Amino acid sequence: MLLPVNAGLAVALGVLLLIAAATAAVFHLSSDGSNRRARDMLVAGARAAAQLAVVSLAIGWVVQHIAATLGFLLLMFAVATRTAGRRVTANRTWWWAVVPVAGPVVPVVAGLVLAGLLPVRGIAMIPVTGILIGGALTATVLGGRRALDELHARAGEVEACLALGFLERDARLEIIRPAASDALLPGLDQTRTVGLVTLPGAFVGMLLGGASPVMAGAVQLFVLIALMAVQAVAVAVTVELVARGRLNRDVGIVDGPAGAAGPPRQAS
Repeated sequence: MLLPVNAGLAVALGVLLLIAAATAAVFHLSSDGSNRRARDMLVAGARAAAQLAVVSLAIGWVVQHIAATLGFLLLMFAVATRTAGRRVTANRTWWWAVVPVAGPVVPVVAGLVLAGLLPVRGIAMIPVTGILIGGALTATVLGGRRALDELHARAGEVEACLALGFLERDARLEIIRPAASDALLPGLDQTRTVGLVTLPGAFVGMLLGGASPVMAGAVQLFVLIALMAVQAVAVAVTVELVARGRLNRDVGIVDGPAGAAGPPRQAS
């Protein structure tokens, strides 16, 4: 057993959560200098505890039924899309986040199933798909936020590109692509330092479950490589959506193609 589940663990979790929130509050670790990030941490910790409690009770039944497994996977996609989209923008274009979240994950999972590498069982499908969805979510949020922030800060350079004859999409791409690509750095660093700095969960979990070190290492390598592929596609798709105006921060925008009844030239 890695950690004892007792009152001591509950106290330790509570103390660590308070330390995180207090640090964010004291040092004003939020974009607007408020205590919003501290509140977000407290809410996130409480939600994580409640959600994991429910999942822990239900997962044993879910993994034994294919229909329940598929329903759970759809729920994961829906929550990830909503979370990523609302992190990137507050307007109605947030739902476009479904493309970079589901787009790279679905074909990867389907390919693994067809190749016989991933059995169609809940106990295998849920954790693997969940890891990939989580990676796509993170890449979409980081790539989308960086792209839209850059587009707002360097709007004058976009106008300069347009004056030089660039198409609107191409002008935006010139500005946002380098910044959005930074979203790939966490995954790259994790892969480069695995085994030297960190021993990720899949590796440790398999060792604790009785797998050989070689098997655990092979599974962890697969997870890391698959994550890099999923995150690369997610960032590329997110950048394309921002460049085409599908994902934007303009107020009062009705979803639609850029250049029609869609967003204006500059996204703020």
